[in-house]
Amino acid sequence: MQLITNFIRAGWLPLLSLLGLVGGAVAYLAGAPSVGHSIWLVALVGGGAPLLWHTLRGMLRGEFASDIVAMLAIVTAVIMDEPLAGLLVVLMQSGGEALDRYAFARASSSLTALLARAPHSAWRKTGDELESIPAATVQVGDHLVVRQGELVPVDGTLISADAEVDEAALTGEPLARRRSAGAHLLSGSVNTGDPFEMEARRPSAESQYAKIVALVRQAQTDKPPLARLADRYARWFTPLTLLVCAGGWAITGQADTILAVLVVATPCPLILATPIAIIGGINRAAQAQIIVKGGTALEQVGRAQVVVFDKTGTLTQGTPQVEGVVPFAGLAPAEVLRQAASLEQHSSHLLARTLVQAAQAQGAILTLPAAVREVAGRGVAGTVDGHPVLVGSPRFLREQLPVAAVAGLADSAATAATLATFVAIDGVPAGMILFADQLRPGARGLTDRLRVLGVQRLVMLTGDRRQNAEVIAEIAGLDDVEADLLPQDKVTSIQRLKARYDPVVMVGDGINDAPALALATVGIAMGAQGTGIAAEAADIVLLADDIRLVGTAVLIGQDTLRIARQSILAGLGLSLLLMLIAAVGVLPAPVGALCQEVIDVAVILNALRARGPRKTQPERRVHGGTARTAPHPTASGRAR
Repeated sequence: MQLITNFIRAGWLPLLSLLGLVGGAVAYLAGAPSVGHSIWLVALVGGGAPLLWHTLRGMLRGEFASDIVAMLAIVTAVIMDEPLAGLLVVLMQSGGEALDRYAFARASSSLTALLARAPHSAWRKTGDELESIPAATVQVGDHLVVRQGELVPVDGTLISADAEVDEAALTGEPLARRRSAGAHLLSGSVNTGDPFEMEARRPSAESQYAKIVALVRQAQTDKPPLARLADRYARWFTPLTLLVCAGGWAITGQADTILAVLVVATPCPLILATPIAIIGGINRAAQAQIIVKGGTALEQVGRAQVVVFDKTGTLTQGTPQVEGVVPFAGLAPAEVLRQAASLEQHSSHLLARTLVQAAQAQGAILTLPAAVREVAGRGVAGTVDGHPVLVGSPRFLREQLPVAAVAGLADSAATAATLATFVAIDGVPAGMILFADQLRPGARGLTDRLRVLGVQRLVMLTGDRRQNAEVIAEIAGLDDVEADLLPQDKVTSIQRLKARYDPVVMVGDGINDAPALALATVGIAMGAQGTGIAAEAADIVLLADDIRLVGTAVLIGQDTLRIARQSILAGLGLSLLLMLIAAVGVLPAPVGALCQEVIDVAVILNALRARGPRKTQPERRVHGGTARTAPHPTASGRAR
């Protein structure tokens, strides 16, 4: 019912034209042809005037759209006093535009969502006092305090000895980063550890988060309107129609011939075929849990030449998993993992939960620890089965153990960067547990499928480290990778790709992806676990947490384009045949209008095939697409 209501609101003009058409017909059947004629004429003028104004405005802007012939037909019908033929044109023109608005409508509030998440307040420290102030009033040099769970309000420098911040929304890094005094902090990152103090280095309007908001706004402004499929055909069909009109005038010498040609040439196949096929394609995509915000997005994704992927949370799961255990003291890897997981049961840290899940998946029987003491962001100490156990960073173990016991730990620590944790049992380093982000199930199958569907290039853009990114890119079968990128760097990369390829599709999930999603020809957001801001900035949203749906979206776009082209070419071919018949003066305008309606019905029935099967499978498998784990870099820098 809501669907009908929305269409009526958008389609008041075709509804008015239909009422006028029916009213005039009733008057004719009731024996009052002059009344019927007058009703049709009033409906023609009332309904045609808005269409003429809309078309003229487009022509003044240099738009050579598919409705110019319809405008000429309406004007000629008024001049020739043939309201029935003209009103039929108005009905089809206005109805097609109503469908077009419905199919191509896009509602995006990405800037609103970004601004809602932006840091709005800050705690300024003056002497021994704290005061809450608007983030916009923070000045360079202000001494600020960021409490646990709060956003860093502005870009600044860490004053405290250390801090743990989650920059995933800005850089795509899957883990919180440990920062030391003097480190640069980005606005919009989250304090996941103890409260810390910082010094403001930029005002709110110039900080990193404000730059992302400005990038999204600029990307939406710079994204040019794309030529619709129907208008591309109109560029040659409209001049051809005018040539046939001139030929008909030369053959018959009668003005009625011009109207007859214009009526049958009214490009209803252009007006109707594309939006109906698009609506069918959008409905088909929705059945596959793909939300397409506009018809242009469906057209363009079907023509994709380049598909660009974010890494963390898009190609990968976004949450690190245990890749392996490296024992140091002769213990079995399973025992090192069991002892560490037993101790971590009381911790809420992401890696702690991952450790517990990994141990339980291996069938380990965990015991409750005693005397647990956690140092936020560093590690956990306690007793497991009577043995003192430490789990944490190399720094944490060095602080808790004698120097001799950890003498060789520094070299081992260099191998694991941030994706590792160390375990000590009975005062001796017992092992190192490695973590890695995992490729999503079906990611490799997706890249193979996209190549089969005609995509020329597959690229990764990520804020993660190049070493990690290259490993994932190789496993996923991508052509190129750019790493260590900030949001503005991703925008620059998209601009560079758009200069060489058209269209460019971007797939992402985080706030840091929002500007690139907005600028790309088509932005696709992982909506199931991605941020709402990325989903708002994108043109297409995947509701299911299944990367293979990107291939399904491309396939549906291609099928929709194919069916729309079939309808357009068949409809225009039949219209051209009727134009030639009308040009020799044997097809009156009202009869031609009715013949055109028959063509319209055929076009509509064919376009409805874009709805596809009742259910669309998320993947027609090209190759196997099982999950694979990204190898973790070792000390030598090579993948394990």
